[in-house]
Amino acid sequence: MGYNAAARVSDVIPDSSNEDMFVALIEAGSFVPFEKFVPFRDELTILESRLDSGDGRVSGLRQNAVRLLSDQDFFRILSRAFDANDAALPRVDLEKPKPEKLIVAEESTSFDHEFVRERVEQTLNRALRDRAFRKIVISAYNETCALTGLKLINGGGRAEVEAAHIRPVAAGGDDSPRNGIALSGTVHWMFDRGLISLSDDLDLLVSRQVNNPDQIWSLANKSRKANPPIDDQLRPHPSFLGWHRDNCFKQ
Repeated sequence: MGYNAAARVSDVIPDSSNEDMFVALIEAGSFVPFEKFVPFRDELTILESRLDSGDGRVSGLRQNAVRLLSDQDFFRILSRAFDANDAALPRVDLEKPKPEKLIVAEESTSFDHEFVRERVEQTLNRALRDRAFRKIVISAYNETCALTGLKLINGGGRAEVEAAHIRPVAAGGDDSPRNGIALSGTVHWMFDRGLISLSDDLDLLVSRQVNNPDQIWSLANKSRKANPPIDDQLRPHPSFLGWHRDNCFKQ
C-alpha cells in the first residue's frame, strides 16, 4: 500500500455503471508520476495523519478511498517521491525558487494566505511535473538524442540530453511522455524555434529558412529520421507532431 503518483481531482461524480460508486475526475495536465513508490508509513510515522489509528496501524482506507490531504501530509509524501540527487536531471533544483516566482510587495498590504498558497502550489506542481516529464522522456530514449544519436555524459556521470516538449505546455500541451522527445541542446533549440520538425513517421524536416541546411543534415542520423523510444508506446503522438508542424515549423 502506498503512493505511485499525484494528481488534482477536479470533481467527483456518480458512477453511471454502479449506483453505489463514484468516479473521481482528474484535472487535465495535473498527473505527476512519482520517481519511486512511497509506502503509507516509513520508519517514523504514517504519512497521512488522518489514517493513523493511534496504535501504529493504517486505518480508514476502504472508507476513505477519496480523501483530503493536509498541506503537511502532502509535502511529506512529495519529499519521499523524488530523489534529491538524480544524475539524470542535473539542471533541476527544487530547493531554490526561481527569481520570477518570488512574490514581492511594493507597498504595505494585508497578507493574502490563499493567494500565496496558490502561487506556491503552482510553482511546486510545475517543478514536479517538469522533473517527472524529464525523467520519463530521458529514460525512454536511453539518455540519447533522438535526432543525432549522441549520448553525452559529463564528468559527474550526468546525461546532457534534454527532454523537449513537442507542443509546449504554454500552448496547451501536456506532460505526457508522448508529447516529449529527447534532444541535445542545439537540436532542442532548433526544434523550439521551428527550424526543424518531424513527420508522423519521425522523418526529419528542415525549414527552407535555415541558412545552411547541409550542416543540420550532417548532424542528423544517417537515416534522416529520429530514433524512436525504447518503448514504442511512448512514441511521439501524431497529434503533437502535427501541431508542431502547423504552428512552429517555418516551412
